[in-house]
Amino acid sequence: MNRILHADDRDSGASLPSRRGFLIAMVGTGVTLGFARPGLGAIELPSGEAEATPAELFEPTIWYGIDREGFVTVNVIRAEMGQHVGTALARIVADELEADWQKVRIVHVDSDPKWGLMVTGGSWSVWQSFPILSQAGAAGRIALIEEGAKLLGVGSEACVARNGAVAAGGKSIGYGDIVVRGDLRRSYTEEQLKAMPIKPPDERRLIGRDTTAIDVPSKTNGEARYGLDARVDGMIYARPKVPPTRNDSRVVSIDDAAAKSVPGYIRTLALNDPSETVPGWVMVYADSFVAASRAADLVKVEWHVGESGKVSEEDLQRRAGELIADRNGGALVVDDPGLDAAFAAAKSTIERTYTTSTVMHFQLEPVNAVAFEKDGVFEIHTGNQWQSLILPVLAQALARNQDKIVLRSYMLGGGFGRRLNGDYAVPAALAAKLAGRPVKMICTRPDDMRFDSPRSPSVQLLRMAFGDGGNVTAMDHQAAAGWPTAVMAPSFLFKAGNGALYDPFSISGADHWYSVGAQRVRALRNDLADRTFRPGWLRSVAPGWTAWAVESFMDEASHAAGADPVAFRLRLLDAAGRNAGSAPNAVGGARRQAAVLARAAQKAGWGGALPKDVGLGVATSFGQERDMPTWVACVARVAVDRGSGRVTVEKLTLVVDAGTIVHPDGAEAQVEGAALWGLSMALHEGSEFVGGQPKDTNLDSYTPLRMGDVPPVEIEFLPSTEMPVGLGEPATTVVAPAIANAIFAASGARIRHLPIRPGAVLRALSNSA
Repeated sequence: MNRILHADDRDSGASLPSRRGFLIAMVGTGVTLGFARPGLGAIELPSGEAEATPAELFEPTIWYGIDREGFVTVNVIRAEMGQHVGTALARIVADELEADWQKVRIVHVDSDPKWGLMVTGGSWSVWQSFPILSQAGAAGRIALIEEGAKLLGVGSEACVARNGAVAAGGKSIGYGDIVVRGDLRRSYTEEQLKAMPIKPPDERRLIGRDTTAIDVPSKTNGEARYGLDARVDGMIYARPKVPPTRNDSRVVSIDDAAAKSVPGYIRTLALNDPSETVPGWVMVYADSFVAASRAADLVKVEWHVGESGKVSEEDLQRRAGELIADRNGGALVVDDPGLDAAFAAAKSTIERTYTTSTVMHFQLEPVNAVAFEKDGVFEIHTGNQWQSLILPVLAQALARNQDKIVLRSYMLGGGFGRRLNGDYAVPAALAAKLAGRPVKMICTRPDDMRFDSPRSPSVQLLRMAFGDGGNVTAMDHQAAAGWPTAVMAPSFLFKAGNGALYDPFSISGADHWYSVGAQRVRALRNDLADRTFRPGWLRSVAPGWTAWAVESFMDEASHAAGADPVAFRLRLLDAAGRNAGSAPNAVGGARRQAAVLARAAQKAGWGGALPKDVGLGVATSFGQERDMPTWVACVARVAVDRGSGRVTVEKLTLVVDAGTIVHPDGAEAQVEGAALWGLSMALHEGSEFVGGQPKDTNLDSYTPLRMGDVPPVEIEFLPSTEMPVGLGEPATTVVAPAIANAIFAASGARIRHLPIRPGAVLRALSNSA
């Protein structure tokens, strides 16, 4: 089980890193960092025994317990990586439970089969958890009212629960006293929980209100623990020698003669990985990470390198183009009848190709893990986004059952989808197994990037047919890219209408909510990409490139039809047919997307006068998946320097409809962060494969958005009481096409490749002259 640690409750053997000691010293001397600090102080830290035994807790479900002092501890299966997910989920429980928010704590639990699917990604956390946690909170509230009424000597119908107490007339009793004195032996079936009466929106007292974020204080006072902070007694350190290719390198020889001069160096070993997660890996051991890193630089390894060692970015894009050209391949995700006939009968057509480069994760904390065996159980201490995915892989690599492996949870110093792929736990575990003692494996930044699971480069071909009066009669969208789900989670593949399997996270977004007559969407797996590297899920996944193509194309189509770009889109967002939406997640359908688009245009002053070489561009999307749409629109205001090709984003205006907003401050932060990530990928990020490896392995050549380039970002949420949906990624999808469309509005230069570099803008300006 997990326990909640406080600053004075740490392992005596674990000293604080200096940055943490500095922060704690600042707080201790009265220096504040601008955040409220609740009386509880802190929260979720790695595993240990619970401070209260089960008999001292009221636990109506596995999702939370209430102790004898009335403190509510919410069990969170989602990873914390800066998105305040624990605060949001605890707020759902606490609102239905009518808990005292100052007595609510959270604990990020370790892996255990009882939790079911443990994954943090896809903007799913609040959406998936809202009904479950609401029902769990309601069950506890009803039980506490029943027992509180008995203790107060009144009927339960006379009682109300508020702020951690049950009251009737002038009398009240706190939740803690009810736990001590009442008979709270309750158990609920899944059917009973689903039938629990949930409060109507107008009775919510925490959801949608500004309250203190539980997770913030520990991040500012130094108590929060990240994977990189993990340590255990007797551990040694290891740094890998990452092979030249991801999948087809094999060790031929190892020469560690020079490394033996490094004080603290222990030895170098090649890993044998039955799971084939890290073929060709070599691990360098030492008594400190500094020694391991220095020694690794001196160890010489000869590898036999396969064919992927010759692959370039151009090869990957060429292969994608070949796949699109073959009309017989791929999965028909949408395949309306009459499309070919509509194109044959069209008054006019438009066809465009859009491309994107490889994108790296570059999360702040490089991947790392501590691994060791204790009492017959292999423990992996690391930050992870998808425990349920990597556990069976670890079982295969270690040749043991999953019930003999546990992942201890830590905060993540950035995830963005990289830690959905928990592959880095495998070499740490194998290194510990070989060494026969605890090992802490740390990747340097270049190691991490060479081992990254990048967002695949993509090629997309879009066509549209117009009939009489410029009406859209058909649209065809074909997209080729690497498929991360096919490589790492094939059970998540979907079956298309033509029987072919496809990766939904490599095509979603192309199945948009516009009414375009007959529609076809074809998904194509870039097999060369999948052989060359391990494609990854990166923040916003497929819509990061499909929305780029759709919204750039919609802009071009509007001009081809002689229509205003906003008016053209609004006409197609008519909520007809399959775009009408459905309960519970997509109520209103395209009508709600039209609403955010219209509001964003209004806020940004669409149609108003602008200075020379300044333009407004618009884009709108539904986030990621049709069954949980987050409606978002962005208007970008940009200035184009015709001499240098430099693009300056002067402002981003975003309007979002995400249903019920659970944690307003966190929601705004999520949208702002997602939008800035989208801006970064639009103008600043992007790498390429050279000789089977990403060219950029550090931040000297890979240049994400800098603070000086951050424009004003205005965000508005449309009020709603509909089902809460995701916010971590949708805003990422609309920024790049909005910027490209604004470049066209400002200068006439049409951009069809990401990232947008000054040279490309100059070429487009020349072509438009």
